[in-house]
Amino acid sequence: MKQLKRIVVLFVAGIMMAGMAYQPAQGHKVEPDEVYHRAWQLVRDNYYDAGFNGVNWKELEHKYDSKINNLEDAHKYIKVMLKSLNDPYTRFLDPRAFQDENDAIDAKIVGIGINLQQTKDKAKLLITRTIEDGPAEKAGIRAGDEIVAIDNSNAVGITPEQAAEKIRGQAGTSVSLTVKREKDNEPKKIAIVRSEIVIKAVSTKMLENNIGYIQLTTFISNDAAREFKQALRKYNKADGLVVDLRDNPGGLLSNALEIADMLLESGPIVSTISRHGKHTDLSSGTPVTHQPIVVLIDEESASASEILASALKDNKRAKLVGNKSYGKGLVQEINKLPGGAAVHITVSRYLTPNGSDINKIGVKPDFQVQVKEEQLDRALDCLKSEIASLKNPVRTSSLSFSR
Repeated sequence: MKQLKRIVVLFVAGIMMAGMAYQPAQGHKVEPDEVYHRAWQLVRDNYYDAGFNGVNWKELEHKYDSKINNLEDAHKYIKVMLKSLNDPYTRFLDPRAFQDENDAIDAKIVGIGINLQQTKDKAKLLITRTIEDGPAEKAGIRAGDEIVAIDNSNAVGITPEQAAEKIRGQAGTSVSLTVKREKDNEPKKIAIVRSEIVIKAVSTKMLENNIGYIQLTTFISNDAAREFKQALRKYNKADGLVVDLRDNPGGLLSNALEIADMLLESGPIVSTISRHGKHTDLSSGTPVTHQPIVVLIDEESASASEILASALKDNKRAKLVGNKSYGKGLVQEINKLPGGAAVHITVSRYLTPNGSDINKIGVKPDFQVQVKEEQLDRALDCLKSEIASLKNPVRTSSLSFSR
């Protein structure tokens, strides 16, 4: 399975905030077995598959009681318990990872501002993106750089999570990355000062022929929908829009629903199916814009990206250009545990408006363009054709009839 990209804080695809966060009474001492049992209970009550993927869930309730003596033990056996489900999206977050996730949702992190990805052979740790105006970018780090050392410690073969742990630190402190570049003979050591970074979910530019370009890089920020609406208003006089969802690993379901509603004239957005039934979210029918739209997707467009892309495609609101998307058709809730850790629990699967289950399948573009550098040009050609048909409806109709 392809790996989702990770930033210094972990990006999570397809999550929605849970309203069931557990808070122990004030002054209550957190007992390790209580933490484990709470995680077990949350899965029991909320996991989307009542059969627990064939696992005897009741058997796990007290299976590790004799082995849990402290909080570290509790966390260890929660991981073991969750792993038995064979669901990579139902997983444990230690307090640090949970805090990182909350920081990402709040759109502010302390760090250096890079996305990391490990190659499939696990031989290289690559920087796939630098946050605009972030510490790493200002220090000269570039997308495509391979990290070979962090503070003089060998980084070859380590995971993005392990690298993130080494890179983390307080604002104002420094970390050095030794990076290799394709055309450079020798690795280069670069010192970077950590700072608070405001994560922007949206970037924009005006293209030729009065086409607005809106790139949405994540759905995880609470500000993503607001930023997207601002971009739509900025380009309200454009003849058409390109919405770029490439390399977008997903985020909050609420953002996908809100952004889809800004664009859809009518129709369903997505249906979620849990143990408690089926729920369909419908567009309000009051879109922010009626402009022609083309959406760019690729194999790293996941979860919330796929919800938005399929909603626009199935409702015939936009054409999709690029490569087939990642294929994550499951939704998770974030549940806080006593002591500050958390678990993600898969609570539902979803169907696109036309009833498709895209899990492990992905969303197929209307126009497949494998070479990334050619995708935007194809999207613009498609958009220009759509704009021309709207400006000359009689001529277009006549041409269609003559065929």
